[in-house]
Amino acid sequence: MRLVWYVVVGVVALAVAAALILILHTAHQVPVQYVGSSSGFEGFVPSGQTVSYKGSQDPVGDLILNNGTTLPNVIWNGQYAGTIIQNHNQIVQLNNQFVGQTDPVNNQPYVPLQDFYVIKGQVPVQQATLNGQTYYVIEADKINPANIAGFYTYDKLVPNFVAAINTPKVTVASIPGNSPVFQWTNTTGTVVYQTMLYGHYGPFAGRYVLVLPNGTIIPYGAIGNIAGASLSNFYSTNQIYNPSS
Repeated sequence: MRLVWYVVVGVVALAVAAALILILHTAHQVPVQYVGSSSGFEGFVPSGQTVSYKGSQDPVGDLILNNGTTLPNVIWNGQYAGTIIQNHNQIVQLNNQFVGQTDPVNNQPYVPLQDFYVIKGQVPVQQATLNGQTYYVIEADKINPANIAGFYTYDKLVPNFVAAINTPKVTVASIPGNSPVFQWTNTTGTVVYQTMLYGHYGPFAGRYVLVLPNGTIIPYGAIGNIAGASLSNFYSTNQIYNPSS
C-alpha cells in the first residue's frame, strides 16, 4: 500500500513539474507582431553592427515603416542575413575608396552611399533582450522572398526613398549615359553618377531614379543578389528619365 502511495505521489509531482515548465515556457514566449502596412513598403537600414542571435551572426539596423516611423535596434534574422552583412561591408569599402574624391563630371565630392532592404507588406517581428538591450527581431524566414529587394543611395536620402515608394503616382526611370543629370552641380547629379560608378563592383547596379509627382527625383541603385520579383518595377524599367519633360 505504501509503495502504491509513493508511486501516486511521484506521478503527481512529475505532472506538476511538467505543468510548471509549460507555464514558464509559455510566459516567456513573445508572440510575433506585424508592423507596417499590408499595402505599403518598409525599409531595413543596416548600421554595420552585428549580433549573435539563435546561432547566427545577424545585421543590426533601423526599420523605417511606411508611415515614416523609425524603429531602432532591429535585428534581421533568417534568410539573407549573411548576404546583407556582405553587401553592407562592400558598400563601406567602396565609400572608403571613393568618398571625398571628386566626381569628374560635375566636379563635386562623392558622398557616402548606404545599402537598405525594402520589404513589401507588413514585417513580422519579435522582441528579444540581449545583454540588457531590447531589440526588435525581423523574422525574415516568414517573409516571402519575392517581397524583399535591396537598394542603395546617398545615406541621407534613404528615408526619402522609403517615403517616395509609398507615395501614389511615383514612377521609376533610368538615366541614359549622355543625360545632363550627370552634370548637375548638386548632390543629385553626384549620386546619379556615383551609383553608376559603384555598379562596376559586386552585385550593385546604378542609374535609377524615383520621380515624384512634383518632379523631384531620388537617384538610387539596385542590389542584384536580393531582388524580389514583387519589387521588380523598381529595378527593371524601360522608361528613360528626361529632365526637360
